[in-house]
Amino acid sequence: MAPPPPAARTAAYVRGMFTEIAPRYDFLNHLLSLNIDRSWRRTAVARLGWERRPAGVYLDLCAGTLDLAAELARQPGFTGTVLGADFALPMLVRGKGKAARTVPVGADALALPFPDAAFDGALVGFGVRNLADLDAGLKEAARVLKPGARFVILEFATPRFAPLRALYLFYFRHILPAVGRMVSKHRDAYTYLPESVLAFPEPEALARRFAAAGFHDVSFELLTSGICAVHYGTR
Repeated sequence: MAPPPPAARTAAYVRGMFTEIAPRYDFLNHLLSLNIDRSWRRTAVARLGWERRPAGVYLDLCAGTLDLAAELARQPGFTGTVLGADFALPMLVRGKGKAARTVPVGADALALPFPDAAFDGALVGFGVRNLADLDAGLKEAARVLKPGARFVILEFATPRFAPLRALYLFYFRHILPAVGRMVSKHRDAYTYLPESVLAFPEPEALARRFAAAGFHDVSFELLTSGICAVHYGTR
């Protein structure tokens, strides 16, 4: 049976998929991105503005194996805490111990178990496109951030230069799913990835929805010739 299209996939489907691929998730991230994903995470952390509150409490939303939380926690001069929230608990288990000052928390991004204005900043790396309700997820992130806190979203995009776009789409639709299936042993997780990226709003549209959720000074930057984008806004 073919997997359902991205728009029809439930939270239970997404949770189950990430639970199954957790053991090979980090390896495949680095392999399939040719290790460029590390520099993307560094860029996301650099846009957070954590330096104004280095001892603050920060949130890594849809944290997966805590790579982004660990990148922030390892920054020279950072003395705060990073809570990594995800509803796929085996992913969090794989990330335990990556860095001091990180705390994994089982939580659904659409119903976070935190009070209003609890965090000094938040990030999400390659997670918002998996939310069953993107706009509700953005509003929930806004709810738990303090006024003046910054929210950074790192997400895939599609290149705009036509020859590069064609090459990228060939890789995304054919090579990536084949390698992903072979290594992860999951039937459709790495078919879901390109489908979810192509179904996700373009950066300009995401920026508008970011602003509509209650953020101001919203902007974005395209990375690696438009393969990825880092969005940021202030609560």
